[in-house]
Amino acid sequence: MALPKMIRIRQHFEAPEVDDIASTVKEQIAGLQLQDKVKAGDSVAITVGSRGINEIALITKSIVEAVKELGGVPFIVPAMGSHGGGTAEGQQHIVESYGVTEEYVGCEIRSTMEVVQVGTVEGEVPVYFDKYAAAADHVVVAGRIKPHTGFVGEIESGLHKMMLIGLGKHKGAALYHQAIVQYSFDRIIRAVAGEVIDKCGILFGLAIVENQYDHTAMIEAVAPDKFAERERELLILAKKWMPRLPFDRVDLLVIDAIGKNISGSGLDSNVVGRKFYEHCAAEKEYPKVTRILVRDLTPETHGNAAGIGTSEYVHQRVVDKMDVSATVINCMTGNAPSGAAVPISFLTDRVCMEKALETVGFVAPENARVLRIHNTLQLGELWVSDAYAEEVAKREDLSVVTEAAQMDFDEQGDLLNW
Repeated sequence: MALPKMIRIRQHFEAPEVDDIASTVKEQIAGLQLQDKVKAGDSVAITVGSRGINEIALITKSIVEAVKELGGVPFIVPAMGSHGGGTAEGQQHIVESYGVTEEYVGCEIRSTMEVVQVGTVEGEVPVYFDKYAAAADHVVVAGRIKPHTGFVGEIESGLHKMMLIGLGKHKGAALYHQAIVQYSFDRIIRAVAGEVIDKCGILFGLAIVENQYDHTAMIEAVAPDKFAERERELLILAKKWMPRLPFDRVDLLVIDAIGKNISGSGLDSNVVGRKFYEHCAAEKEYPKVTRILVRDLTPETHGNAAGIGTSEYVHQRVVDKMDVSATVINCMTGNAPSGAAVPISFLTDRVCMEKALETVGFVAPENARVLRIHNTLQLGELWVSDAYAEEVAKREDLSVVTEAAQMDFDEQGDLLNW
């Protein structure tokens, strides 16, 4: 089959960026004037989630140092629902793989899947909280603010979600995702977060917003009583600064890797246009991508292929690397079992692409609109087929890195690295 020629292009975003992350974290925390709230020797639990937040180790280390300056005794709590195979060891391994080690950040990591019930909302929904965090004098909630991959509201993914899904661990995360079906996402997230803030000693939140290049755009320390108000405002900025594909219509999107460090759904549904339906865009949703091919899993996802079911095709290596148990646990906990469904797989990239292009509609394969990206988080540079050449030439926000050329495959028929 004749495949389209590909052009390597660069997207140019207006992307704000924090110059000095460590100083910014400490200045933000100092601005909350917490001296009277933290007594010498008070224990302070600090959350670390499973997402691939830029410079998360440095951010966490800076929080630890700021807490120590206040006289507190900090420790790290992995806060990631059912990720890590739903085990304490698995979750600790994940935070350590991000560089958040006891030696680097300067405090203990306490990982458990045990929770305590701290209250009830809606008259029947128990509120669960990490056992170690519940026993602490204070809790610091650190998280990235971004659009949720499955829900729409004034509050989506961020500090509130960390208090529910992250610190609720496997038991809480599974329960809340079921409750959302009956009560709605917004209603549950507000109710549970309110109960947690009232009863679990939340000291402050550290809200992180990233830009289109996966770099830190903003860091802000937020008082607990301002969580809802500020998270609404920061979500607007996060949507403005999130990376996007440069075109609204795509026949085939080739994604080099998906993973939990990239998105909770492996590939960000906001980026690929499948937030509401798994295999097509909603009527007013863009981009509209006909077929998705996933080539690999990220090393950081540790075999968790949650979200694999969003694509139509995968390379066989994805299936081989998939930790079925971890993937199924994660997808069922999130009440999204189809996210673990394995798509059609083939042994090489060339065969995968040929088969995918047979199903994109009435278009010759060499004329198909094809994009190739690293992942849905890093979209500064990407490959686009020459079907887009005319549009690229007209766009001031796009520039050509390499001119159109045939795709490079190795002897086995797999695409060469960038």
